[in-house]
Amino acid sequence: MERERILVVDDDQSILEILRIRLESEGYEVNVVSNRDEALNLARECMFDLALVDLKLAEGDKDGIYLMQELHQINAETPIIILTAYGTINSAVDAMKRGAYSYLTKPFDHHDLFLQIKNGLEKSSLAREVKRLKALVDKKYGINHIIGKSRKMLEVLDKTHRAAETDSNVYIYGESGTGKELIAKSLHLLSPRKDRPFVAINCASIPEGLLESELFGYEKGAFTGATGRKKGLFSQAHTGTLFLDEISETPASMQVRLLRVLEERQFQPLGSEKVVSVDVRIVAASNKNIGKEMEKGSFREDLYYRLHVIPISLPPLRERKEDIPLLADHFMDKFSREKGKDSKGLSSGAIQKLLSYDWPGNVRELENTIEYAVAMSDGGLIEQDLILQARKTENGEFKSLKEARDDFEKDYISRALTLTGGNVSKAAGLVKKYRADFYDLLKKHNLKPSEFKNLR
Repeated sequence: MERERILVVDDDQSILEILRIRLESEGYEVNVVSNRDEALNLARECMFDLALVDLKLAEGDKDGIYLMQELHQINAETPIIILTAYGTINSAVDAMKRGAYSYLTKPFDHHDLFLQIKNGLEKSSLAREVKRLKALVDKKYGINHIIGKSRKMLEVLDKTHRAAETDSNVYIYGESGTGKELIAKSLHLLSPRKDRPFVAINCASIPEGLLESELFGYEKGAFTGATGRKKGLFSQAHTGTLFLDEISETPASMQVRLLRVLEERQFQPLGSEKVVSVDVRIVAASNKNIGKEMEKGSFREDLYYRLHVIPISLPPLRERKEDIPLLADHFMDKFSREKGKDSKGLSSGAIQKLLSYDWPGNVRELENTIEYAVAMSDGGLIEQDLILQARKTENGEFKSLKEARDDFEKDYISRALTLTGGNVSKAAGLVKKYRADFYDLLKKHNLKPSEFKNLR
């Protein structure tokens, strides 16, 4: 078996020798160098699985972070651990923001060093494994659009890739805002069905009386108001993929009907005696654990096993915090372009504030937070005072996601009115809303433009 190769860069010869002996004793192939030029020459000649780079190299103004960025230009997938005796939060945050896998302060603990290396090498292996799948999918919905370098997210992408090669049903579990539909679309685009339809429905958003007709369609006159024939979503998804989001909210009567379709691959539209055969791959998702729902008796056991063939669990954002700076940068670039802002990035304080929060609304809440920060900024660096987070209730509990969104929306509209001195037309233009819709928001949050005239 080929040994994993590690590059060590440090201008302290004693550190180099200690690391070389320790790493070789663990079975790694080790190359040690004391300066930037040697490191870059070696990196161009051979592929390293991981690099340890000293932050304070004796290279003038070109420190270890600068070298790390140069190494990533040669191979962007190499995990780099920054070594430093200067363990400040700012340098740690800066190193992580710029692409470091992790950060160790000298003198480092022997076991901690090897744990970091082990985890970094696992990340490197997973990154190589999903590299091919990243190249296969389109920019809008594919894996390329899923941002994350954390071990948990790379495992999700790896499992998505493997599941896509089969035709088995997939169940995606994750809290609200973790990106379940994005994974479902990626599954479809990586599968042999990629050129066929992808059809999605949120089962919780359709009233019980309409869900059956939405899924299976109906004939003219099937019920009052059925003035014509309608093709159901199963038929629309024929030869493609049907995504059933929030499947746990499906009523018991519909669970029986769904089970029959999954078993027989055919159904009858409402008001029709004709049997329709379909070839559909099912991807279901929920923010509830349907295994627990099954144990409680609110979800059918037989339907559970039909859907739960390949489970994919999406980690909440609080469990993959190393992805937060990447996601924040992505959203900031996106909203800076959309809003015509010349944003220069997030300050160290802003990044630290993002990292210290648990994000109950997950990636969707982070996206909303960055959109607000960009919209309210005057350009340049975004400081921590523009990073708004969900407030707690009076008893210390986190507010619901809806309450947090309402808080965010009210504050967002208030700041727009403050910036425009209470001018409704300008404020509506700033937040890209029609004037009539903006007035609806003012009414919703009981905001009076006249109260903002002297606050600019």
